[in-house]
Amino acid sequence: MVTISLCMIVKNEEDCLKRCLDSLKGIVDEMVVVDTGSTDRTKEIAKECGAKVMDFAWTGDFSDARNFAFSQAACDYIYSADADEELDEENRKRFMQLKSDLSELDIDIVQMYYCNQLEFRTVYNFDRELRPKLFKRVRHFVWEDPIHEQVILDPVICNSEVEIIHRPKENHAGRDLESFRRAIDQGRRLSTRLHGMYARELFMAGTDDDFIKAKKFFTESALDNSRGLDEIKQSSCVLAHVAVLEDDPAALLKYSLKDAITEMSSEMCYELGDYYFGKRDIDEAIVWYYNAAYECSSILDIKKSGSLPRLALARCYRELGNEEQARDYEREASEVEENKD
Repeated sequence: MVTISLCMIVKNEEDCLKRCLDSLKGIVDEMVVVDTGSTDRTKEIAKECGAKVMDFAWTGDFSDARNFAFSQAACDYIYSADADEELDEENRKRFMQLKSDLSELDIDIVQMYYCNQLEFRTVYNFDRELRPKLFKRVRHFVWEDPIHEQVILDPVICNSEVEIIHRPKENHAGRDLESFRRAIDQGRRLSTRLHGMYARELFMAGTDDDFIKAKKFFTESALDNSRGLDEIKQSSCVLAHVAVLEDDPAALLKYSLKDAITEMSSEMCYELGDYYFGKRDIDEAIVWYYNAAYECSSILDIKKSGSLPRLALARCYRELGNEEQARDYEREASEVEENKD
């Protein structure tokens, strides 16, 4: 049977770390816990659970800490976990079966279902979503093709049925948004993936101040010829929200037109609805909230095409004195929430 190293980075996780480690006992063959500056009992708890504990000076970069943790692993596979995760008994059994099956397979990465991730709104739109969690520690390169041969570079990935329960104790959005700003201040270019995650986290958990602080970055991004269309649309949505906050109709027009280069996003329609509602033009607000809910798709926050525009429509109709229509939209908003994946 293959062996598995658990690798974690932690800081001040005394409230949940033991539950996480206990749920993995008997599955993993070693526990590597890298502490980035705890001031509570985190390290003591990890040691009590049998983990190998090491200190790592925080650099402001989660990848640095994660890479250090991975470098300390000695088993066949590495399981990457956070302290606020756990496995119930059914999924412990699934994991053990997976561990047995891996002995017969040549798999580089195993994806598992991450569940309960909408308890706090951050960058994820779904409550159950596959994520890469188990990684082969040493990868052997193989040549393929009889002529024009090349090394196989794409990892072999499989999806498992293991479900990881995520029990966040707080919303990490403030910390994450500050990390985005720090990386930008250091002159680091955000990848396409991180560009989207920054915009998404703003919409799902950012404050008005977070949007204002992001204005400069996304203004430059919208003008960056090396950015793709998706990134320009993301930037336009962020800047449209800033325009609504700053009551800047010229900027709102500018960025809504950029978004309209292709099909308008629900986020942009929602911003236009908010703008007209703020101007007390209820009829026009209804047009744009309706488009957000029924005519367009979301690109950042799925709620902007789901419950939120329907609740906004209810607010509009209540302003117009149509209580029956308002209740219909509120009922539909509740149904959308109940049926979300």
